[in-house]
Amino acid sequence: MERSDAAESRRKGSGRGPFEHFVERVNTTVSSAPFFYVIVAALVLWVASLPLWSSTTKWELALHTGSSVLSLLLLVLLQNAGRRSEESAHEKLNVIAEALSDLMTSRAADDPALTESVQKLRDAVGLEERH
Repeated sequence: MERSDAAESRRKGSGRGPFEHFVERVNTTVSSAPFFYVIVAALVLWVASLPLWSSTTKWELALHTGSSVLSLLLLVLLQNAGRRSEESAHEKLNVIAEALSDLMTSRAADDPALTESVQKLRDAVGLEERH
């Protein structure tokens, strides 16, 4: 059976490298309530800092630049976490489908109608192509 990138990654050692550990920590941190409060506090500090800036344009530019950079970095990291999660879910579903297909094949001798169902299942998830 051909393994996905997710399966190969898990089979090696702990299954995750430094980048994957970093992404997991970021994903956990960003999706927590304290991170939201940190962002709200940063916005409050930004609003309070208006008198320290020589112009409101520079003041607004600082927020827009900082939030754009943070948004881009978080987007890339969270997209990576989502992709890995999706690969893992697909791999699990394929294993379940393969096991079900094997079970149905073993019972097809008793129930010929299962033969057609087995073929439909294998075609639907591409099990034949992976063998």
